Amino acid sequence: MASEHPKGLNRMKKSKRLKDPKDPKHQTCLNWRPLMHPAQPTMPTPPALEQRARARLITPDYDEVPVRTTLRYTPDDPFAVHIDFPAGVSADDVNVTWAFARALLAEGLDRPTGIGDVHLWPHGSAHTVVELRSPHGMAMIRFDTSTLRRFLRRSYVVVALGGETLGPAFEGGLASLLDGV
Repeated sequence: MASEHPKGLNRMKKSKRLKDPKDPKHQTCLNWRPLMHPAQPTMPTPPALEQRARARLITPDYDEVPVRTTLRYTPDDPFAVHIDFPAGVSADDVNVTWAFARALLAEGLDRPTGIGDVHLWPHGSAHTVVELRSPHGMAMIRFDTSTLRRFLRRSYVVVALGGETLGPAFEGGLASLLDGV
């Protein structure tokens, strides 16, 4: 039985025999093309951007506690930036993510700005303070402005400023809602 080949090898030999150019099965295989609607060419999705950032949590007594955060940006949510905080920072001792407008971050690097629960302002020339408010309390976090600027520049590589869209699913749904109007 030493001359017998494993089953997989026998199958491979059989499949090689099927690769005759005149064989209709082979031609079907060669002519296969993925189905694609001509009006919707596929575009590669840019990768999400993640950047670690050291920050300082400003306590109610104005002491500063070092915090490691992650800044995130994804083309699936192109108008927003996300800041992930580790479990030890929140009152509930769980990981917390805050999301707010990328335009708000850009404006807050140069002048005080804020909408609702998120406010930003420059703190001298080297730092930016991000203030986050919730029903559970308020947190002020100081970042190096250069770190936030670098993250913002990198986010513009993922999705250019002005190139943001709400996405085909949202736009298609909105179009169908407005179709009868």
